[in-house]
Amino acid sequence: MNIERLRLKEDSDRVKHWKKWGPYLTERQWGTVREDYSIDGAAWENVTHDDAKSKAYRWGEEGIGGFSDYKQKLCMAWGFWNGKDSMIKERLFGLTGNQGNHGEDVKELYYYLDSTPTHSYMKMLYKYPQSTFPYKELLEENAKRGKLDPEYEIIDTGIFDDDAYFDIFIEYAKEDHEDIVAKATIHNRGKEAADIWVMPTIWFRKTWFTGDEPFLPKLSKKSENQILAFSPKSGNYHFHFGGEPELLFCDNETNREKLYKIGNQKKYLKDAINDYVVEGSADHLNPSHFGTKAAALYKYTIPAGGSQEVVFRMRHKGGDISLEECDEILQKRIHDADEFYLDLQGHVTDEELRNIQRQAYAGMMWGKQFYYYNVERWLEGDPGRYVPPIERKKGRNHNWKHLQNYDIISMPDKWEYPWYAAWDLAFHCVPIARMDPVFAKEQLLLLLTEWYMHPNGQIPAYEWNFNDVNPPIHAYAINRVYQIDKKMNGGKGDYEFLEKALHKLMLNFTWWVNQKDSDGQNIFEGGFLGLDNVSLFDRSHVDQFGARLEQADATSWMAMFSLNLLRISLDLCEQNQVYQYTATKFLEHFLYIAGAMNNISGDNISLWDDKDNFFYDVLHIDDKSPKRMRVKSIVGIIPLFAVEPIKEEMYENLTEFKKRLDFFLKEKPKLASLVSNWIEPGKDKRHLFSLLRGHRMKSLLNKVLDPNEFLSDYGVRSVSKYHKDHPYSMKLNGVEHTVQYTPGESDTRMFGGNSNWRGPIWFPINWLIMESLKKFNYYYGGDFPIEYPTGSGKFVTLDIIAKELSMRNIEIFKRNEDGIRPVFGDNAKMQHDPHFRDYILFYEYFHGDNGKGLGASHQTGWTGLVAEMIHKYFPREEKIHDEAITLFRS
Repeated sequence: MNIERLRLKEDSDRVKHWKKWGPYLTERQWGTVREDYSIDGAAWENVTHDDAKSKAYRWGEEGIGGFSDYKQKLCMAWGFWNGKDSMIKERLFGLTGNQGNHGEDVKELYYYLDSTPTHSYMKMLYKYPQSTFPYKELLEENAKRGKLDPEYEIIDTGIFDDDAYFDIFIEYAKEDHEDIVAKATIHNRGKEAADIWVMPTIWFRKTWFTGDEPFLPKLSKKSENQILAFSPKSGNYHFHFGGEPELLFCDNETNREKLYKIGNQKKYLKDAINDYVVEGSADHLNPSHFGTKAAALYKYTIPAGGSQEVVFRMRHKGGDISLEECDEILQKRIHDADEFYLDLQGHVTDEELRNIQRQAYAGMMWGKQFYYYNVERWLEGDPGRYVPPIERKKGRNHNWKHLQNYDIISMPDKWEYPWYAAWDLAFHCVPIARMDPVFAKEQLLLLLTEWYMHPNGQIPAYEWNFNDVNPPIHAYAINRVYQIDKKMNGGKGDYEFLEKALHKLMLNFTWWVNQKDSDGQNIFEGGFLGLDNVSLFDRSHVDQFGARLEQADATSWMAMFSLNLLRISLDLCEQNQVYQYTATKFLEHFLYIAGAMNNISGDNISLWDDKDNFFYDVLHIDDKSPKRMRVKSIVGIIPLFAVEPIKEEMYENLTEFKKRLDFFLKEKPKLASLVSNWIEPGKDKRHLFSLLRGHRMKSLLNKVLDPNEFLSDYGVRSVSKYHKDHPYSMKLNGVEHTVQYTPGESDTRMFGGNSNWRGPIWFPINWLIMESLKKFNYYYGGDFPIEYPTGSGKFVTLDIIAKELSMRNIEIFKRNEDGIRPVFGDNAKMQHDPHFRDYILFYEYFHGDNGKGLGASHQTGWTGLVAEMIHKYFPREEKIHDEAITLFRS
């Protein structure tokens, strides 16, 4: 066991709290729902980027390369100034959802390069221009652009073209769990010497005005380069800064006069350090050198091609703190990180893939965030403080008063989505389980606790609207993480984790049955289900047309949910056979859903279209005949996900479960015949539960694997390319609604326009397609060849297709024979510059034709699944994969 694994064990055994400190600050607290106290709920406008330097937050803190304790009481981050900007750079800039032509968008360049799961070593890179930061240009140019135009990014401004910028590498290393070294190495990439001001900053989150913690913490000057941080609960933390900085002190308090034109309650204010550095004003700095916010200010002139280091060390224990050991500590932790990844990546021999995978893992670890939101307190206001507007009592999230979140959570993107999203998090946990199975399991259970899950059984979606419905994949993730953990643990499964999860998942399943099956016919109406604009209209508001929508994807997700719970129940039967009764329950649900998909409400209406050999949503409007919405999208592919192969030995001793199986075979043969041949054993006496029998599966894959439909060079598209020349339209209430193949950014403002499901490649869907193909192959073995690609005349097994699809996804990030990474599109600097080309950005989704990264640029959440693809599909011994690529790749 390597040293980092020993640290993980010490942390989980509560011997030493190695995870107490980590990268838990968000990258954008401004513009969030939590900080919104407006009447109209316009969160983007209530606290803006420009306000943020002067506004003391209520619910969290932000920073560049931020680090804090797990309750975010004491924070540290980095500030910089190039001598030209109108404000110091202490937070990342981006456009709001209303400013960007495709919604919110961070306009900075930064990369997560390395991290261990205990954060014993971490590294990131921030690129800071030496010229005036183009705030105004980015705002104005994006305002000119429409939905059909590309986004205008910071690299498009040309500010990096002559290399007049700083590469700032930020590192953290732990000598002990509360003995931390922090280092910034600033490289001048330009051709001339350049000035930079560097400000490692420490502060206390403002907790002293809420009524919960009446005691005021304090930062004070201990010596010319040392600061003492004291709080009554935590005691003393000692900060020792290298060199000869100027120590600056103020308070983490709002500048009310600047923001609201009312008198300030305090004299020493949050923006005092900014005003001192940029304007030379010391009006709001504390001359007595104490407060609740402080910075060590350094000014350097770095020669062309030169570099400068800034180091500080934080320790909880008293006594002298030596900075002479810092480089040695950093090198030891780098060695530990290398050793950890050598074990984790041991079978990945391709250096290019190792680099991609390690950065993906790093992004998953940097993506952790302290998330604090007490909805009842947010609605009611804090004792003795101003009362929130009465309008919010019936507004956003008002029916989630039970929700009290105060945890470290894996985020989709700490700038664009600095709040958890239920189905994103489920996917995050799959690759995270390889690094830290304990954290992965804790995350999955967290959303099922009574202070997250609604009393009615609904899992909260995300803070903009907890009532929204995400696909019910939590059970899938729990089962997948359980299997990964079991294999890593030598075949010993964590039954306690599985049992805890099952009880809460059953509540969530019941919520779906009661809330989203309006007619009690096992056909589900989940709404938009996280797929945003995939449909002709917002599926969450189909009632505006006086209509009802029978959803192929919602119903298929529920079939998948049933099979996931069936499998969990059978796994638990290894310890307690009473769970065969829950297995029976979910077998019945699955079969009745399968029956309903083929005969809605007994009216002989099927979600499957025999003419097109595809699944479609069915729209019911008043008394008119039901109409299939013939949009070829991933909605019709999702039935593929409802598949579970099970070894006969798993249930051969479960008499009640077998009795129920026999009942369906004998008493309900039509129902049994609708699904796969689960009666007939496949390879090694395996049985298959699936919505798709052989013919339908082949017909579906015929389209999925067709380059003229769903198959791109970089994965499976979300809408068929067929719709490029054949848009699908329908007139509702006199308005024409159309879906056309749109491979890049969204051309509609549906859901804000910051994501697009009408053509691009999305990793979670591609991942589930691969998982399903592997499961089908597990049952069929090599006896079920499929033409791949469609029209090629070549037939291969399903496992080879899964590997080939994963290769297409991975090649988005991999440098091709021309030295090009598709993810960077046609940007020459990012493709070829040695200071750009090997740093990877993990985008939210990717262009359906050329693989260019789109949407949120640091979504190392579900796009982090690329790490698991590399792990699963590139073992050294499976040379057949290389042969398949050689044979079938043109």
